[in-house]
Formats: sequence, C-alpha cells, structure tokens
Amino acid sequence: MMNITQIEQQAIAKRLTNLSANKRLELIKLLRKEGIEPLKLPIVPAIRESNKLPLSWGQERLWLFNQIQGASATYNESTVVRITGNLDINALQRALSEITRRHEVLRTSFQSENGTPIQVIHQEVTININVVDLQKYSEQERQTLVKELTTKIAITPFDLGIAPLVRCNLLHVSPVEHLFLLTIHHIIADVWSMGILIQELSSLYQAFTQGFASPLAELPIQYADFAIWQRQWLSGDKKETQLNYWKQQLQGAPELLQLPTDRPRPIVQTYRGRITNFTLNTDLTQNLQTLSRESDTTLFMTMYAAFATLLYRYSGQSDISIGSPIANRNRSEIEPLIGFFLNTLVLRSRFEDNPSFKQLLAQVKETTLKAYEHQDVPFEQVVEALRPKRSLSYSPLYQAWFVLQNISMPPLKLPGVTITPLNSNAEISKCDLLLSMRKTEKGLESFWQYNTDLFDDTTIVRMTEHLQNLLEGILANPQAKVRELPLLKKSEKQQLSKKSLGKLKQIKRNSIKLEKSQLEQ
Repeated sequence: MMNITQIEQQAIAKRLTNLSANKRLELIKLLRKEGIEPLKLPIVPAIRESNKLPLSWGQERLWLFNQIQGASATYNESTVVRITGNLDINALQRALSEITRRHEVLRTSFQSENGTPIQVIHQEVTININVVDLQKYSEQERQTLVKELTTKIAITPFDLGIAPLVRCNLLHVSPVEHLFLLTIHHIIADVWSMGILIQELSSLYQAFTQGFASPLAELPIQYADFAIWQRQWLSGDKKETQLNYWKQQLQGAPELLQLPTDRPRPIVQTYRGRITNFTLNTDLTQNLQTLSRESDTTLFMTMYAAFATLLYRYSGQSDISIGSPIANRNRSEIEPLIGFFLNTLVLRSRFEDNPSFKQLLAQVKETTLKAYEHQDVPFEQVVEALRPKRSLSYSPLYQAWFVLQNISMPPLKLPGVTITPLNSNAEISKCDLLLSMRKTEKGLESFWQYNTDLFDDTTIVRMTEHLQNLLEGILANPQAKVRELPLLKKSEKQQLSKKSLGKLKQIKRNSIKLEKSQLEQ
C-alpha cells in the first residue's frame, strides 16, 4: 500500500465508512489508482444512528439456527476452574462488571425488527456471580451435586433476546475451595475471546484486590464496528473472487460423509454428544513434527491428512470434506476484542488414485494454503452460494471437523489462590465427529467430540486405536499407499480372522442342515 501515515489511514477509513455505497465505490476506485488498497485500511468506529445494528454474518447464522431449532444449548461455551485459597468474591464481581462495561458485545441482545435480526446494545448490563453454597452437604453428596449442577448450567439454553448471554456461577465447596463456572453463548464469543476474558479477569482482579484502578486501556473499536465493516467491505469484487474459488473448489463434493454408525441417523439432529480424551505421546508427536518439517508442511497439515485418511478408510468414500476453524483475527485492531470472529474453512481431499501419504500431504498443503488465501469470505456466504441440498438430519458441506489448537489459553491468575482448570464435558456435539488436538509438553493432548445418536463409546475408543496405528504406519513408511496403511494391530487382525473363519464354518454347517432338511422333505 502507498506509504501514508497511520493518521491519514484513519482519516480515509473514517471518510469511507460514512459514505453511501455508490460514493464509497467511486472513492475506492480513486484510491486504488493512487496505490492505496482500502481493505488494508484500519477498521474505525462507525457512525451509529441508533443502538440497533446489523449482525456479523457469523452471528446471523447462529441467530437463524436459533430461530429454526428454538432455544438450544448447542452453541453454549463453558469453562470450569477450581479455585483454592482465599477468594475475594467482591473483587471478582467488580472485575466481571468492568469487563462487561469495556466490551459492548457482552451487553448485547439479538432481536428481530420486521423480520431482520439486529444487535441491540444496552447501556448497562450486569453479569451477577451466582454463589451456591454446598458446604453443608457430605463429601459424596457434594460430588453428586457438583456434577449435576455443572452439567445443568452448561446445557441450559440462553434466550438470545435477553442480555447478558453470559452465566457466571460459583460453587462454594469448602471454606478454601470454589468451582468457577463460566458459560457464554457462541454468538458473542469464540475460543480467542475466552482467552481475552481470562486475561482481563486476571489483570482486573489483581488491581482491585490491591486497591488500584483498572490498568486496561480503552478499546479502539467494538465488535459492532467490525460487523458493520464486514458487511460494507466483504462485498463486490473482493467477495466474488473469494466465492468463485469456493464454488469451484467444492462443486460436486458429496453431501454426506457416510461413516459406519452404530445406529441409523435421526431424521432431525439432536446435537447430543460426548467427549472422549486421549493423548499421543511425546515420541509420536516429535516424529510427526519431523515428518512435517521434512515434507515442508505444518503439523496441522500432517494431522489433517491422517484424519482424512482415517475417514476415507472408514467410509470407503474417495472424496472427503472436513470443516476446520480459523481464528479470522488477521487485523490488529480486532485482536483485543471479545466477539464471534471465528470462520470455518471446508478442506476437501481426494483419494481416487490411491495416493501415497506423501502425495496426499502435498495435495493437503496446496488445498490448505489456497483456503487461507480465501479465508475472508464467511462460511455462511459459501453455503448460500453453493446452495447444497439442505437436511435437518445433517449439516451442510461437512459433518466432520478437525481442530489443531494453536491458541494457548492463558491461565487464570488470581493472587492468593491456586487455579486448576477442569474439563467441562457438556453433552453436546455440533457435528457427527470432531477431532481436536493441542500440542503440550505431554504430546498431543486430544479429544473426540461425537454425536451419541450415531456412535457408541466403544466405537470411539476403537477409532482412537486405529488412528494411532495409522500414524505409526505413516511414520514407518510415508511413501505407502493410503489404502495399504495399517489400521489394525496384528492381534486384532488375527482375532478378526478367527471370527471370519468361525462365521464361515457356521455358514457351512447351516447350509448342510438346510440341505438335509430339504432331502428329508
């Protein structure tokens, strides 16, 4: 972009924001002639004629889902931590109140005006900490109550028309132990946002317990400014170029991933789910990283290729589409904001020619890099452009999801207490099957999130074993054809062979009995 100062960039951006659509287009053409790319200008606060503002495209998708499905906990995001020590509840409440003041999105409700969804930003909203005292109960009763309450709080739906879309509960387990439960609707926050909230909570709590004022700088823009900017700028030539890529890339992709399931697919998705945790050890993780470096790919690409191979082997389909999230925080001014910025990329892999894993990895690298180049167009716009066959039984474009977390969630640090994160196993699954991984000192800490209408726990445990066998086979011979890579261990193969032999013998015995019966008749 032409070398102009930051103040000049801000002034141009502000002028563009305030113009009508036609005049904005004329100025954009003039700016490009001068070597100034408008899309690289900063996002600035928009002029607001009222507090009734448009939703971002991602928010609109979740709002429409809510309208179709009704009140649901499918998009609830929950965090649970154990706090041990002398907790100052008043300081914690003050910190939450300050965060709510700072971030408009936490004071936002979602309503309909003449059939169009709008954000309504409220001047004052309080996130009250609901303290539940469990000290009077026995140890066994407390454990039961904690499990029941954490589940109930996590799966209780929000009313999108009532702010705040945040619940904060504090279970008082003993004089020196609390469980902090934070539940927030995805329409106002994503994983990155949870990290921001925890960082700000830590900083504010520490300041308030010491009698200091807030140390946090005011935010340059708010989420609603981003939503307005997104609708203004991701249009015209920019939008068409990106949409044309996705239309070409996903044209003719199978509508449904036909994994073998333990039960028939329900006519309407219920989103009932469960989580199963597992870890790939440090040796396996290091070897996978080495393979990635040697192949000039990332660990994400290698693990995605392995997961796609597993789905190919399970389904027998040679055309596999998998959804994968991208933070979509590629602008500095939106990095400190709580909000729903996350976008979904659909990555498609082809197995028709039975490629070697190395060849598949090269294909995945090209597909992934191209997807990153076209990441700006929201997933909702891609679905609208492709117009896939819609079904209440499964999600459009993909039913499996892969995540390699590269966002390290900052620890909640409160002076005078010890914080221990706990798993929140809310019984929800947004898709058929999700594989999430995160690199740690212990290796790749991973979990499956799966639809319990389709899969039994034992099936997922077996899937974990098959994934590990597959990865070991890949490392042993990356040049092997994907169809020949091992899923089963020798002992499992022998067991299956014995079962198959037993079934053949039984079939033979049944045939002899049938022949005798027919002769006697």
